[in-house]
Order: sequence, then C-alpha cells, then structure tokens
Amino acid sequence: MEKNKNVSVLFMLFSILFCVCLITANVLETKQIAIGSVNLTGGLLVFPVSYIINDCVCEVWGYRKTRLLIWMGFAMNAFFVIMGALCDAIPGAPYWHNQEGFHAVFGLAPRIACASFVAFLCGSFVNAYVMSRMKIADGGRRFSLRAIWSTVLGESADSIIFFPLALGGVVPMAELPKLMLWQVALKTLYEVVALPVTIRVVKALKRHEGEDVYDDGISYNVLKIFNL
Repeated sequence: MEKNKNVSVLFMLFSILFCVCLITANVLETKQIAIGSVNLTGGLLVFPVSYIINDCVCEVWGYRKTRLLIWMGFAMNAFFVIMGALCDAIPGAPYWHNQEGFHAVFGLAPRIACASFVAFLCGSFVNAYVMSRMKIADGGRRFSLRAIWSTVLGESADSIIFFPLALGGVVPMAELPKLMLWQVALKTLYEVVALPVTIRVVKALKRHEGEDVYDDGISYNVLKIFNL
C-alpha cells in the first residue's frame, strides 16, 4: 500500500509525547531509586514509554516516519539539555540560594550527556529497524514478539553504549554488566506488562488512520530524515 508523505494529527501527538518522555526521563535520571534490593535511576519510570511509542509508530506509520520521530526527539532533548546547562552556568541572583539543587538536575556532565545522546540514537534506531524487518518477515503477524524483541535489542544497544561511555572508570568494571542486565531486564518487563495496552492502541491507530505500513524497498539510512 503506497503511503502518503503527510503527518497526521495522531502522529503529531505521539511525537509530542515521545519528546516529553525523553525530556522527563532526563530530569528523573538525577534521582536514584530503589526497587526492592535493586538500585536504579528514576528515568526507568518513563524512558521505556519512548520505546513503546517507537513500536507503535513503526508498526502503524513505518520506519521512515519513525526515523523522523527519533531525530525530532533527539533535537528536542538536546535543546533542553543545552538550555539547562546554559542556565546552570549563569550566576544566580544574590537572593537565590538553590544553585546546588538546580545544578543537581540541570548540570548534566558533558560526558554523560554525550553518552546519553549516542546511546539513545543507536538504541532507538535498532528498535525501529528490528520492528520494521520482523514485520516484513512475519507478514504483519506476531506483533507481540517483534515488540518484545525490538525492545530487548534496542535497550541492549542503549545500555552497552551508555554505561561504559558514561560510567566507565567511575563504576567498577565488574559492576557494569550487572547494571546493563538489570536495565535491559526491567525495561523489557515494563514493555511486557504494557503490551496488552500497546496492542489495543496499535489496533485503534490502524483503524483510525487507515494505515498499516510495510517497509518494502525503503532505505534504512538514518540520515535520510525527511524522506517520508
């Protein structure tokens, strides 16, 4: 089925939610939380939602519009981080005494910021590519399987890149694999728990939009941003 090159209102709303999730995850990452005996970052509460949105968009509108979504999320997140860092660097007013708290949230170290950006791009594109290729191979069947597998591989790519780049030399090397495995396992569990809702959302989107894109013969070049 030949797809139009326009973007729908629903695609726009999903894009906004995607960007909000990424920015929110950045803020929540500054708090360490404990789930049972496992210590994690607060970003775990919302970051997996971006992968669920990635799955929905790729399933309904295809890889090309997912590629636009990913780069849009990257640009908005980068803008947020840069503006936060700029404001953090500007001296506070004499009567303002919250610099330490503000810095804890917005003073993201350049090393961590760069690691986060690279990991996000790689993980998101791996997720979208796996979703797209598995959909073609499965003839549109087994959405649940490709949603889970794309998350496992996407989150694995994200963790393999982020933790060594951001925390190598800070966290003992023996601990890094444990951190990576916990992140991938819990984020995948998040996807599995949300899967019944995701399936219903995808079905509703397909009905409303009249779209169910198969990415036959497209270019997976991540730089062809406006090739819709």
